[in-house]
Amino acid sequence: MVRMLLLPSLGPFHILHPRYNAATVLAILERARPEVLYLASLSPEALETGRWREEDPLLFHVLPWAEERGVPVVALDREAHLKGEAEVFREALAQHPLGKPHLERMAAFDQALLELLKRPLTLEALASGEFLEKIREIYEGFAQAFGEGPATGFRKRRMAQVAQALRGKEGAVLAEVLDYPFLAEAFPGALPKPHEPTEAERERALLDRAWQLREEDDWAGLLEGLFAIGSPEALYLAAQIYLAAGEWREALGLMEEVFRMDFGRPEYLPGYVLARFGQLLDLAGERERALRAYKGVLALSWAPEEARAMAQAGLRTPFRLGHLS
Repeated sequence: MVRMLLLPSLGPFHILHPRYNAATVLAILERARPEVLYLASLSPEALETGRWREEDPLLFHVLPWAEERGVPVVALDREAHLKGEAEVFREALAQHPLGKPHLERMAAFDQALLELLKRPLTLEALASGEFLEKIREIYEGFAQAFGEGPATGFRKRRMAQVAQALRGKEGAVLAEVLDYPFLAEAFPGALPKPHEPTEAERERALLDRAWQLREEDDWAGLLEGLFAIGSPEALYLAAQIYLAAGEWREALGLMEEVFRMDFGRPEYLPGYVLARFGQLLDLAGERERALRAYKGVLALSWAPEEARAMAQAGLRTPFRLGHLS
């Protein structure tokens, strides 16, 4: 086991990177066999209450992995509440008569970060000095323009405290991408080493591609790959493709199959499955079953907001193909 391993979390951007997706992170953790998993950018409260679902989608995959292997998960950001200061700062600027130029400068830094995270990224690239320097440049430019403090959510101060908490510890550390350079500087020997892709990563990449379904994609090729995977998530996504093509009966047949499987994980899946199943049952004229599916979404302890909105709309009005967005 490595003494310490530092990995960046790209949050919702993992879905864009076949060579650094959720399965990549799991494969690296599996190989490292950490005794503890530290979450550098999350508060203990957010971990305990489930607010992590809104903060870092990568944890939908990482937390079940840790639970299955008995790896303790420790959230380290004791001042995570200060992250809200950055949002308050922007809101104050938006209300100020002279705030528009400052908001435009902020947007330029945001865009620079977005463009960096949308480039093809691999583990090797993320561990490189070049990537770390680019992230630092974006962050430091922002901090110099607007101050290190409320505008940045006190990120530098918070990560200094996290680094101090990690001194002498062993395990794996997962850090938000803007926090990652601070910890990389504190623990340069913890940066990840080169990694060979696994079959699980290839499957995850195909699932991620299907979640982003576009008109120009090879839909037949995606379907073939999804059927080969055969998991509840894969069959749900195959049903999505059929529905997008207007073949709702085929989609319903697949969803009936998913419904007979254990589709409890990833945790975001049950809400989507039940909401879409309800819509397809509406198309089949099975309103009573559709209503039960919609109510099932709302009865879940947690479901994605999009799934809840689909269910609430379905309870009000039977779904029709013209409603599909």
